[in-house]
Amino acid sequence: MFKMLLPKLRVNTVFDINLEELYAQGYRGIITDLDNTLVGAKAPDATPELIEWFARVKEVGFKLMIVSNNNLNRVSLFATPLDIQFVHSARKPSNVPFRKAMRLMELTPEKTIVVGDQMLTDVYGGNRLGLYTVLVLPISIGDEGFMTRFNRRVERIALSSLRKKGLWLEEEKKK
Repeated sequence: MFKMLLPKLRVNTVFDINLEELYAQGYRGIITDLDNTLVGAKAPDATPELIEWFARVKEVGFKLMIVSNNNLNRVSLFATPLDIQFVHSARKPSNVPFRKAMRLMELTPEKTIVVGDQMLTDVYGGNRLGLYTVLVLPISIGDEGFMTRFNRRVERIALSSLRKKGLWLEEEKKK
């Protein structure tokens, strides 16, 4: 049951993702979560380092889309100045926002990566559609809302089960 929560790749931050390697493997689009994946949940703007990463993503050849469960105001204020398309109020792990993002990028699941900080929304949602899932460590846990804190508790239970079954090893995380 918890196997659907296993990401294909675990890294500390988006900056640790080997974009060139994934592009060489045939991936062409990145769907990324916003809060606690790209910036802290209360951070209004992208950091200079993140702006450079966005430029690198596009330079390598990827299409980029933000898919967030947060509201239009939050996501729009972050994404619009950066000229990044987005889907807000996504209700992940629903298939609908992932499919919408792929349709907008004109990509199939086999060519799409999902990056996020939550197993129950980003990883599970991506795995259900056969996307390549990347789990990053959350940036600012202290800023998380009620539902995210609830999800983190469920994730801890899932991780305990996955560890007991030998499916989650701490040393698997790559840089």
